[in-house]
Order: sequence, then structure tokens, then C-alpha cells
Amino acid sequence: MKNDSKMPVILIGNNFKYETEATLKLFFSTSRFNFYDDISFAEGDNYVIASVIPDNGLTLIAEICLDGEKTKSVNVLPPDTEKNIVEHELCRLIFHILREKTSINPPWGLMTGIRPVKKITELMEKDMSETDIRKYLSEYFEISDKKLDIAYLTAKNQYPILKKINKNAVSLYISIPFCPTRCSYCSFVSHSMNTAIKLIPEYVEKLCLELEFLGNLIRENNTEIDTIYFGGGTPTSLSAKDIETLMKAVAENFDLSKVREYSFEAGRPDTITEEKLRVIKEMGAQRISVNTQTLNDDVLKTIGRNHGSEDFFNAFELARKIGFENINTDLIAGLPSETYESFCKSLDTVIGCAPENITVHTLTLKRSATLFEKGSKSERVSQMVDYSTGRLIENNYLPYYLYRQKNTLDNLENIGYSKKGYENYYNIFIMDETQTIIGAGCAASTKLVYPDGKISRIHNYKFPYEYIKNFDNLIKKKEEISELLNKQANQK
Repeated sequence: MKNDSKMPVILIGNNFKYETEATLKLFFSTSRFNFYDDISFAEGDNYVIASVIPDNGLTLIAEICLDGEKTKSVNVLPPDTEKNIVEHELCRLIFHILREKTSINPPWGLMTGIRPVKKITELMEKDMSETDIRKYLSEYFEISDKKLDIAYLTAKNQYPILKKINKNAVSLYISIPFCPTRCSYCSFVSHSMNTAIKLIPEYVEKLCLELEFLGNLIRENNTEIDTIYFGGGTPTSLSAKDIETLMKAVAENFDLSKVREYSFEAGRPDTITEEKLRVIKEMGAQRISVNTQTLNDDVLKTIGRNHGSEDFFNAFELARKIGFENINTDLIAGLPSETYESFCKSLDTVIGCAPENITVHTLTLKRSATLFEKGSKSERVSQMVDYSTGRLIENNYLPYYLYRQKNTLDNLENIGYSKKGYENYYNIFIMDETQTIIGAGCAASTKLVYPDGKISRIHNYKFPYEYIKNFDNLIKKKEEISELLNKQANQK
């Protein structure tokens, strides 16, 4: 299928749209689909029919037409089969047909969610043995042994941290949605400085007011802050003065005495200065990111970055000189024009710099990214990811958090590796969804985790001008936070 085509998907006797689409995207990662409930739309050279027909049992039928060639597969289940099992087995029929017809074998099998490690920790909580966990995931989701290995190792490394989590505390995420330029692969809500610079003074002002409001909620409900994370965008796109203003607002409105982790995503080397790093350190952040994504200067130009590899080395050395003892560096496997050899060279060089954390992302093509419509592909991305896993583990970097995204090249994953004792708690908590995370700033999301396990989300406005214009309405939306914190306080 072409990236701009829309395949008709006809659902008969079911409404399994979400999981059906997720399964199809394992094979047609950047394609789009039109969903119908009428068989008359099954026309043309490419379509999917997914049917659930109640008879003596439940007859599941998957019929797929690819380039004019039709294939059908059938399964019969007992009439009282639970809905989630029916959905899973119908998707399995689609999965098997497409695996055979496309010769694509998704390494994560039928597991389409973004949190595969969470499934493993849930099974660990039930005291299942490693052998039984692997057997279940292998049979039910058809995950490859290679991905089972890395997922289980990640779960094993983060499990002791999760066991010590303070579920009555909350974490704080602060969004800075500005970047020097917009990278061609980027899907985050970030805005280049040349177009958004006029918004920054008022954005900083409103964000300080939001932090004051949230700080009052935290104090009124006698709640502790566990971790803090400044993310973006590129937070160091701001001036040292604006960074100091925001970090002072954090210090003035929240009790930092019990904060276990304070992270600041410095990000792109071309925004990092000694003055900014000194402010970040003096205001209490312990962990920063200095992210190059690749050390291939030609690739950096291709993706729209205004810095070279030398800028990364200078920024990294400057951070060490100022005294940061916990530094993360990001790399991306699968960037356009990146070769297997150049990726491996970048990884080996970064390992030689000895950061405490190295995060390896796989390129994800989101519709808001420039590269999406181009359908960018990269040479041997699976081998890049495999190489990073082997090299990092043998250099004593262990995987501690892992997540997947839609439209990721080769259906691969993003993994954070760290030296022992340098695991980033915030990243673990956001993936495991076991602690409330309060979001401040444009496009930030507050994730409320209730005592019964229920999760509720409150989304801030997506764009800076919306955030500024509708600030009063945004504050009103956050009353639910106070209700949850009050429940937590009453449980203590």
C-alpha cells in the first residue's frame, strides 16, 4: 500500500476499531484506514473484512484483499467467550494473514500497546515465575524471544524501584514547548524560536502562575513532590534569566526537601551555555540531558539541526565541568540518511563519553512530522537497535524503562539504559502509571492515578497562544486534582 492510500476496513458484528487498526499498522505503519460496517465497501484491490458471526458459537472471519488477491481465515469460539478474547483472536487471524502475505514478522507480535513492560510487572505481582511469564507472553502475543529478553530484563531492573514508590506523593512535569528549529522527525508540540519568541515572556509569566496554583493545591492537601521533570521542546531554548525565573517559581511554591529526583532536559547542544547550566545546577536540578540524536554531521543537517557533533562534545564537557554527575544522552536509530555503520559509531562514541544514562529511540513517523508524508525509511534499523542493546549491556548500561509508539520503524521500541543507581524514576513512573503526575505548561498532561487504580487525564491547551489566551479556563479544569489529593491525604 502507498502511504497516502486509505484502505477500507469493514467491521461486521463487532466494533473492534482501535485494536484492528493497531494490528494493521504493524504491517502498514504510515497508512490510513476508512472504517465501515457495510460489506458493500469491500471493493478495489485492497480491503479488510473482520466479522464476528453468532451461530452455535462465535465464528470469527478475517478476509483480506491485497493487490487484488484475497485470503480468508476462520476461527470458532464458544458463545460465552469474553469480548476481549474475541477481539484478540480476531486480530490474530488478521495478523497471521498479513504476516504470511507481507513477509513482515513484527518482533513484538500481537502486542500493540505502548507499555509491554507493564504487562510483565503485573504478572510479577501475581508471583508468576519467569518461565511462566515468558511462556504466556510468547503464546498469547507471539512476541519474539529477543524482545522477551529485553522486556523481562527491563522489568527486572525497574521492579525494585516500583516496589518502593510512594503512591501518596506526586511527580511534577513542566513543559517548555520551544526549540531553536523544528527537527524533521519531530511530532511533539514544539515551536521554533523564530516564530514563537514573542510569546515567551507571557508564557513564562502564565507558567509561573500555574506553578503557584499547583503549589497551593499540594500544600493544602499535605502532599509531597517525589520527582520533578522539565521537558519540552528544548527547555534551554529559554534564556538563563527565564530558566531562573521558572525554577525559582518551583522552589518558592513546592517543598523540595523530599524530592528524590530533579531532572532538566537541557536537550540540544546549540542551546546550552555555561550560564544556563550554572542556573540549572544552582536551582537544584541533579540530572540533565545533552542530546545529540546522532554524531553524523551530515545526518544532523538532514534532520534540520543547527549544530554539529563538536557542539555536543563541548556541551557535554561543560556540564561535567560545572559538576553534573548524572547526564543522559539520546540517540535515534533510523534517522534519514543514517547508515548502520554511522549509527554504531555514534553509539560507541557516546559510550566513550560515559554519561550515566543513554536513551536509544527508534524513529517514529507521526503525522505532524515532516518526514511522515515522505514515508522515510532507514537502512537496517533493526540491526541498529540490536547493536545498541548488546553494546550498552556489555558496557554496564542496563535497560530500566521501555515503551513503544505507533508508526515506529520496524515496530521497534525506545529504551532508556543507565548505570546502576542512575535510573530515572520519572521515566519509570510515567510508563508504569502507578503515581500521579501533575503537568504544568502548554501541552502538558496531568495523569491522576486514583487509589482504586482508575486513571484520569487533564490536558492543558496544546499551543502556547491557546495556553496564554485561555489560562483562566485551564485553571478551572484542574479542580479534579484537588479532589484526588484530598482522597490521598485522607488515606494517610
